[in-house]
Amino acid sequence: MELLNPLLDEQAKKTILRKIPHGLYICGVCDGENVNGFTASWVMQASFQPPLVVNCVKNDSISHAMIKASGVFSLSVLEAGQKDVAQKFFKPQRLVGNKFEDVESYIGETGCPIISDSLGYVECKVVGSVEHGDHTVYVGEVIAAGVHREGEPLLLESTGWNYGG
Repeated sequence: MELLNPLLDEQAKKTILRKIPHGLYICGVCDGENVNGFTASWVMQASFQPPLVVNCVKNDSISHAMIKASGVFSLSVLEAGQKDVAQKFFKPQRLVGNKFEDVESYIGETGCPIISDSLGYVECKVVGSVEHGDHTVYVGEVIAAGVHREGEPLLLESTGWNYGG
């Protein structure tokens, strides 16, 4: 049974949690024969040795099931000004189809897609997870990385979108 805190000011909680800064990334996933991708914003570096990142993924999504099955994911770092690329992956645009069909990409070492025109990427092997709440916290060990070009990263705040709170 979940206890609710009657003293929690819901509007204050929403306002302040939305002030936590987030980058926007394209998380590429695969399950052996299929690839998918989504716009991820709950991502951060978690360790230097070994190199770890944390990626939080909505439990009821197709991509969540694909990561759970394959144990791998990629993160392409978008450049400021690439809101249009993020938009293609932000919400399911269609039930069937390849979200990468209009975006130049290639398959990395893990089998997951990587955006060619991104600032760069990391590919991760899942080494841990916490399934609590409506998102799973996947801990990924970075097993491959690359830099495509220099630039400033795209931030959620700059898009006018909200995710969280």
